[in-house]
Amino acid sequence: MRENELSREIVDSPFKIHMAMGPGLLESVYQNVLEYELVRRGLPITAQVPIPVRYGEILLKRGFIADIVVEELVIIELKSVEEVSPLHKKQLQTYLKLTGMRLGLLINFNVVLIKNGIFRVANGMPD
Repeated sequence: MRENELSREIVDSPFKIHMAMGPGLLESVYQNVLEYELVRRGLPITAQVPIPVRYGEILLKRGFIADIVVEELVIIELKSVEEVSPLHKKQLQTYLKLTGMRLGLLINFNVVLIKNGIFRVANGMPD
């Protein structure tokens, strides 16, 4: 499954979760439930994935931590914040560049309508 097909399958899960649970919970709650939902759908995921960072001769093995990686193709960064900032999107863009992955989804569950909390971030692929 390529990134675009995979992202359509992934995005359906936050809609289902948000309808059942609504906004206002901790990010960790949404992460656990989203992991469950993605696995239930048969998608191979890895949670809390270390992303190494190189600075000169130093390799930081855990420079960043990606919330969820699906099929080693899509990074999901979760938030439960009042407003997504440009910095949140830049963070995901950095993860994509460091891993060489091409697609990320930034999902903020703390919104009235979940469609307003899902942002697609691409690295070298069409939107």
